[in-house]
Amino acid sequence: MSTTKQIIDYVENHPSKKVKVAVTDIDGILRGKYIAAEKFISLIEGRLGFCDVTFGWDVGDVAYENGKFTGWHTGYPDAQVKIDLTTFRKIPWENDIPFFLGDFIDDKEVANYVCPRQLLKKLTAECEQLGLSPFFSQEFEWFNFTETPESAQEKGFANLKPLTPGMFGYSILRSSYKNEFMSDLFDLLTKFNIPIEGLHTETGPGVYEAAIRYAPILEAADQATLFKTAVKEIAYKHGILATFMAKINENLPGCSGHVHQSLWDKDNKNNLFYDEKASDKMSAIMKSYIAGQLHCLPYILPMIAPTINSYKRLVEGAWAPTTVTWGIDNRTTALRALPGSKKASRLETRIVGSDTNPYLALSACLAAGLYGVKNKLDLSQPVTRGNGYTDLSNGTLSGNLFEATQKMKNSDLAKELLGASFVEHFTMTREWECKQFAKTVTDWELKRYLEII
Repeated sequence: MSTTKQIIDYVENHPSKKVKVAVTDIDGILRGKYIAAEKFISLIEGRLGFCDVTFGWDVGDVAYENGKFTGWHTGYPDAQVKIDLTTFRKIPWENDIPFFLGDFIDDKEVANYVCPRQLLKKLTAECEQLGLSPFFSQEFEWFNFTETPESAQEKGFANLKPLTPGMFGYSILRSSYKNEFMSDLFDLLTKFNIPIEGLHTETGPGVYEAAIRYAPILEAADQATLFKTAVKEIAYKHGILATFMAKINENLPGCSGHVHQSLWDKDNKNNLFYDEKASDKMSAIMKSYIAGQLHCLPYILPMIAPTINSYKRLVEGAWAPTTVTWGIDNRTTALRALPGSKKASRLETRIVGSDTNPYLALSACLAAGLYGVKNKLDLSQPVTRGNGYTDLSNGTLSGNLFEATQKMKNSDLAKELLGASFVEHFTMTREWECKQFAKTVTDWELKRYLEII
């Protein structure tokens, strides 16, 4: 950890004389800018003005029509951003230029409505008030193509050339091919304070998977969010286009963003999910946490499956859950309990896709689990020991974004967990996403109907 003086000294003495700062929008996309070193120094105790359209438009920079927080009716004024010095990093693929994340903090309305990082901070504070310290991590799968943004657009994002051919997960052979990219990912991400525990090929052409080391939940969300953009930027350096879409092709596996989570005591010394005396090594807290997720996740599903494309991954037999189930070390269930040891006992939420906003995905998991802990829910639902896809006894997940969004929008439980203002704003953005898709003529329609009908 650097002191404020050390940070100032580094910024002032860096030859670029500039700093890179970023905030995260509702879709988990980093929006930022370069600012002069002198300007940055003046902002350390102050605020940076940042246009609030960041939360008033979609992934394609098209303005929402019915947003309350900001819009044409407000004139898109600046919101105030506080730079978080604890997020200080040096970007190793950009001459070690200093980098910082920021929070929208000008009033409670911003936090309640829109800022994903602020939402997670609020939930973390609630957790800590209970004497609990949440430690999380997220792992990602993603496709890599030997393309550029220009070539992908010229091809209409079709018939892209994968980095490596064939289905070859955990391949030592494939990891030696284009090894300079894989080595750069491991080394540069670690230098960027995103510690990688493992990196390997996953099944699918050009697919990689990385696991990030667990950390306190806010740090874990920062690492996961920065990981996605960092991977894309490092890929650019190698003439590679990386994508975290949940499903790029119906004939290929989807890409997950599984969330691993555990609760520790306030001193971060004891993993409260572990009970040595229990036959299954699962503590009462862990069981209540799992019960809370099983109860709540169907009502906040858009936070962990946020796009139209997310639901193309959540189909039976595709290594992604479709039922409200849990099991011990069972990869066919929504929740995979791993009560292995004092250090490693944890829960893996497998519904989460790689296309998520990590702040919202981790917020959803924590809020749902905490609901079970605070209400001391019994884990009455039996463990699924076989194929979770066929266990329909506790229901199935919503099959598309619109259905999931309506369930969340009309849920008093979601509003209790996350705040009514946030639920209103977030579900508005998901309804907007559904509207944009509904009016689009897809390739599937052209191939199916153009000649025959």
